[in-house]
Amino acid sequence: MSKASAEEREILEQFMLPFLHLKKRHPLLPGKENEEAEALLMGISVEELKKYRLNFDENAKQAALELLKEDEIVDIITNLPLDGTETFAALGDSITEDAQGWFEILRHILTISVEKESFTFINAGVAYNTTIDALRRIDRDVLIQEPDWVFVALGTFDAQRLNIAPDRTLIPLSESWENLETIQNILDETISNPAFWITPAPVLNELLAANPLYEYSIEPSDLAQVQQLVAGKSGVIIDSLGTRMGKEGPEAWNYQSDGLHHSLSGHMNVVRLILKKMLEAEIPKS
Repeated sequence: MSKASAEEREILEQFMLPFLHLKKRHPLLPGKENEEAEALLMGISVEELKKYRLNFDENAKQAALELLKEDEIVDIITNLPLDGTETFAALGDSITEDAQGWFEILRHILTISVEKESFTFINAGVAYNTTIDALRRIDRDVLIQEPDWVFVALGTFDAQRLNIAPDRTLIPLSESWENLETIQNILDETISNPAFWITPAPVLNELLAANPLYEYSIEPSDLAQVQQLVAGKSGVIIDSLGTRMGKEGPEAWNYQSDGLHHSLSGHMNVVRLILKKMLEAEIPKS
């Protein structure tokens, strides 16, 4: 087996493993649950792979515990319209798939806080997905699970401009609108609770451009247009103005060193807003 070097391991831990779950990307492969094969592809042992993932999950749990020290968060959770049996699903890209991200923090908060819970959590985030990718798999990854609550966090990667073709965004804005509109119509027809739409967070493009792993840029003006599309959906809008990463502009400590993915503090900001909106949302009585 070709083993990962120290430099490769650092890249794996920070930029790949949190956002890489092969069973999501290749759900039809018979060996998708084979951790030995997955570890082999990454140049690490099965034990190392398990350790990395346990660490990510522990980070998410500790972030949840930190949030539960805040009186406002405790008050919100006490009054959430939940009976402990709900199914939650998140349709998104790598910021959602993140093994120590906002959806995993939310999972820990609710499972810790609600007695005798039997919640189901479906993280249907797949790294670097555009709205086209997510629309293609929404039935297989989300609807088939019959979720009660659905969070949609898409659009960031629609706005990317490939370095080899910088004169256009990867997905035209009109197509992003059509994809988001179709996702909204599908959810309106299939779930009783309103969908929760999380707007794309700003990106620190200077850091993104300096990272050799990425072959694209995301311009603030392009991303702002997609943010407006998401903020205009029906349902519950999370962070309509895109200020959760800093009131006066995005703050570096809310990001990983690539300026794109969130740090734990950035993810915690998302969870605070989600919980507040969950309390405020008009949920139909069953």
